[in-house]
Amino acid sequence: MVFGELIIGASLPPPWSLLAYGLVGPVLLWQAGRLLDRLWWRPRRLERALRAQGLRGTTYRFLLGDLREFGRLNEEAWSSTPLPLGCHDIVPRVTPFVHRNVRENGRPCFSWFGPIPNVTITDPAQVRDVLSNKLGHFEKPNSCCRRFLRAVKSLWGNGWIPSVPTSLTGDVISRTAFGSSYREGRRIFQLQTEQAELFIGAIQKIVIPGYMYLPTKKNRRMRRINSEVESILRGIIGKRMQAIAEGESTNDDLLGLLLESNMRHADENGRSSPGMTTEDVIEECKLFYFAGMETTSVLLTWTMVVLSMHPEWQHRAREEVLGLFGRDKPDYEGLSRLKTVTMVLYEVLRLYPPAIVFSRKTYKEMEIGGVVYPSGVILELPVLFIHHDREIWGSDVHEFRPERFAEGISRASNDHGAFLPFGWGPRVCIGQNFALLEAKMALCMILQRFEFELAASYTHAPHTVITLHPMHGAQMKLRAI
Repeated sequence: MVFGELIIGASLPPPWSLLAYGLVGPVLLWQAGRLLDRLWWRPRRLERALRAQGLRGTTYRFLLGDLREFGRLNEEAWSSTPLPLGCHDIVPRVTPFVHRNVRENGRPCFSWFGPIPNVTITDPAQVRDVLSNKLGHFEKPNSCCRRFLRAVKSLWGNGWIPSVPTSLTGDVISRTAFGSSYREGRRIFQLQTEQAELFIGAIQKIVIPGYMYLPTKKNRRMRRINSEVESILRGIIGKRMQAIAEGESTNDDLLGLLLESNMRHADENGRSSPGMTTEDVIEECKLFYFAGMETTSVLLTWTMVVLSMHPEWQHRAREEVLGLFGRDKPDYEGLSRLKTVTMVLYEVLRLYPPAIVFSRKTYKEMEIGGVVYPSGVILELPVLFIHHDREIWGSDVHEFRPERFAEGISRASNDHGAFLPFGWGPRVCIGQNFALLEAKMALCMILQRFEFELAASYTHAPHTVITLHPMHGAQMKLRAI
C-alpha cells in the first residue's frame, strides 16, 4: 500500500535532536520556575515575613505591585490646583503615595515597586542606623558669582524676569571640578537636565514591562544623550591625562586631583593599570556635574522663592550681609560669621530639600528598630516627610521659621538627627560644605545688589524631577539697589 509504504519509509529525527529537545524542556521549565518564584512566590514570602512582625502595608499585586497607583496619584497631584503662596505644606503634593500609605498603615509601612518590597522608615534614629551602617578653591565660586551678577544686571536692564540660576551653579561646578568655563561645560549640564526630565517621564510608564528598553522616540533620545555626554567627558579626560603624562600640574581642580590620585594609587601598589578605568572616571564626572550643579541650583531657587514670600526675612538677611561686607565682595571669614543667612538656608533645606528620599537595599538579613528585614528589601528614607513631621518639629512644622536654627541644627527639633538634606553617616554627601559655601556667597552677592519678589506668573507647585523643583519655574522680578 502506498500509505503504508509512506509511513514505513518516513525518516525519523536524528538521535541528537531528541536529546536536545530532552535537555531544552527541563531548562525552560527551570527558568519558568525561577521567573515565577521571583515575580510571585518570593514577594509573597517577603510580605508574610513583614506582616508577621507587625508591619502593615499594601498587598502585592502580580508584576506591577503599586507602580500603577503610584503613577496615578502623582498625575493627580501634578495636575491639581497650585498651592497658595506662602504655603509650605507640600508633602501631600510632592509625595502623595507615601503620604497616603503612612496615613493608612502607620510607621514603618511597606509598599511594592514591582516585585520588590519597599519599606518606608520615618523614625530618625532608625534612618541614622540605616545610613550609618550599611572642595575646590574658594576664588572660583567668587568669580563665577560676579559673572552671573553682571549677566543678571544686563538682562534685568532689558526687562528680564529670571528663573532658576543654573548658569551660576553650572559655571561654579565646571570651574571647580573640571577647570573649564561655563561655555565649555554648558553642553554637558544642558544634556543631563534634559536626561533627567526624560527619565522622570519614563518612570511614569514603567508599568509597561521592559518599557525602558523599547525603541521609542524618547528612549532613543536618552541613549543619544548618554553617548554625547560620555563623548564630551572622554575628550576632557583624555586631554587631562595627556597633560599629566607630559608633566603638567593639573591638581587645581577635582578632576585633576582624582586622576593624579588614581595614578599614584596604581604606582604605589605596583600595578600597571590605574585603580579606576576611564569609564569609572566618566561616571564620577557625571555625578560631579549633576550633583554639583543641581543641588545648589535648587537650593538657591527655593531660597529666593521663599524670601520673596517672606520679605521680612529677606530684609533681615540683607541687613546682616551689608553689615558684614558692605558693598565689598564676601570673604571666607565673613561667610563663616553669617548667622541669619545660615538659618535661612537651613530652614529652606528643611522645607524644600533637594533630594526628597534616600534608598538602601538590604544585601543580607538585618535588624533595624526591632524588625528583621530579609535580604532584598528596599528601605526608603523619606527626607521630605521627616522634615515635615509635626511630632519632630512641632506644631509650626509647615511655617517658615529660620529662628528654629538659632542654636544650631541639633536643637532645632525634638530629635537632633532629624535634619537630613545631605544624608547622614559615613556616606554623607561629601559636597555639602561646598554647596553651602557656594549658596552663601551667591545669596550674599544677590542681596547686596537686588531686592526681589515673585512675578505674577509664578505658581507655587513643587514637584520632583530627580530633585525638588518649582513645576513651572521660578519667575521673579528684581530691583537694583
